[in-house]
Amino acid sequence: MTPSALPRMKPIASTLFHRVLPPGKASGGVHPTVIMLHGRGADEEDLIGLSSYHDQRLLILSVRAPFPYPGGGFTWYDAGAIGTPEPAMFRSSYEKLAQFVDDALAHYPVDRERLYLLGFSMGTVMSYALSLTKPELFRGVVAHSGYVPEGTALTFRWEQLAHLHYFIAHGSADPVIPVEFARHARELFSASNAAIVYREYPMGHEINQQSVSDSAAFLGGLVNTKEH
Repeated sequence: MTPSALPRMKPIASTLFHRVLPPGKASGGVHPTVIMLHGRGADEEDLIGLSSYHDQRLLILSVRAPFPYPGGGFTWYDAGAIGTPEPAMFRSSYEKLAQFVDDALAHYPVDRERLYLLGFSMGTVMSYALSLTKPELFRGVVAHSGYVPEGTALTFRWEQLAHLHYFIAHGSADPVIPVEFARHARELFSASNAAIVYREYPMGHEINQQSVSDSAAFLGGLVNTKEH
């Protein structure tokens, strides 16, 4: 069954503009769902193209960051020094994103046992922030080319990640967010009770064919296992 053959899903009114891509295959009344979060200077169209690689049972919600970026597109916060989000913008984006997830759970046919986050760059930072503060909502996170936002006002629940699975992917030649940030994330998650898969790729600040294939296989495996 193609997406157009499934019931249309009109985007709900919420805190963040987003696109809705219905699943390509029906899987009952509710659907495993992935929320996609783009990087700086992009928008909700940026990651939607990855859908062709992913399990066709997934409902995809691709979200636009709330702040216009001077160079075009949108951003979640002003970057400043690498690893240090601008506090006020970061907090505002976090609160809008948290409310969006609550609204999505209330109004879209989301399988609450199979809700995932997929981020790139700043979108990965936001994915980490949300999953570490509200781990009970999520089953897995795909984290491309980002970092854990330590030193913010958020309280991370490192001891409550036993049901969560993380796929951390990073370019070994990333000139924007050096690979050391991903290696530090690996150390942090390895010390928690989360399950992690860590991969480095010979690339820059990007998602390449191999990293998207590997991360899609990771998500597909989680879709097939509902148990926490």
